[in-house]
Amino acid sequence: MKLVFAGTPEFAAQALQALIKAGHEIVLVLTQPDRPAGRGMQLQPSAVKRVALAYEIPLFQPEKLRDPATHEPIRAACAEHGAQAMIVAAYGLILPQAVLDIPPRGCLNIHASLLPRWRGAAPIQRAIEAGDGQTGVTIMQMEAGLDTGPMLLSEILQVGAGDTAAVLHDRLAAQGAGLIVEALARLDQLVPHPQPESGVTYAHKISKEEAQLSWALPAAELARKVRAFNPFPGVGLSLAGQPVKVWQAEAVPGAGAPGQVLAVTGEGIVVACVEGALCITELQKAGGRRLASADFLRGHPVSAG
Repeated sequence: MKLVFAGTPEFAAQALQALIKAGHEIVLVLTQPDRPAGRGMQLQPSAVKRVALAYEIPLFQPEKLRDPATHEPIRAACAEHGAQAMIVAAYGLILPQAVLDIPPRGCLNIHASLLPRWRGAAPIQRAIEAGDGQTGVTIMQMEAGLDTGPMLLSEILQVGAGDTAAVLHDRLAAQGAGLIVEALARLDQLVPHPQPESGVTYAHKISKEEAQLSWALPAAELARKVRAFNPFPGVGLSLAGQPVKVWQAEAVPGAGAPGQVLAVTGEGIVVACVEGALCITELQKAGGRRLASADFLRGHPVSAG
């Protein structure tokens, strides 16, 4: 099938590659404009743009799609080049109804949750943060609402006890890539189902500010946040009076004043929380590198007490 594809990060890039390998012809790729990144803040292409360039697929990188003039490349892809549908995955721009109406067979979205749970921008992180035992991918028909469209296909994925957002992202990206290929192969047979009215939750975008935490939280909750905010933005805590980012940790038994270092062992640094304790196994000092706790302690000694 001839398609338009809209997406930006690695999650979307895997889906784009899967569609190409499945024999679909991508006549146009929409992705966000190049953004400054890295130490030198040089303009960097998105993961989706890199795939499009590798396969010499025409690219369109609008800042927004509010102006009707920005709809013309999509209209041309459908009217002149025969694209039947648009596939959308983590694009990051709002598609107005006028755009959703262009493809003859509509716009299909690859969403990294079991809708209607975790509609919105950060479903992977919010699922881990909430302690969900399972998540998955939903293929849905897009409409003007935020991830409210009828569902075509969904597939469950179990969340591993130690899954960080990075690990779960990669598992869901692979699942989503396979599921959109399956959905297109079965498109004529699939029947769209409205999303249930109950069970709706929203996965609001992650902010750096919400990751600045204190020990006045239960250890189990802190451990979930550490996994949810890895690799971005990283949980900020105070350790022995010094600010650090915690990248790997687990909840363990323990009691003491919140923030008190209970033990320093080969397994990690154990710090008391309001309920239980957190064993930190990977952390980072401001301006430093991410280090295993044993390596961190060689340069930054921490004592129990």
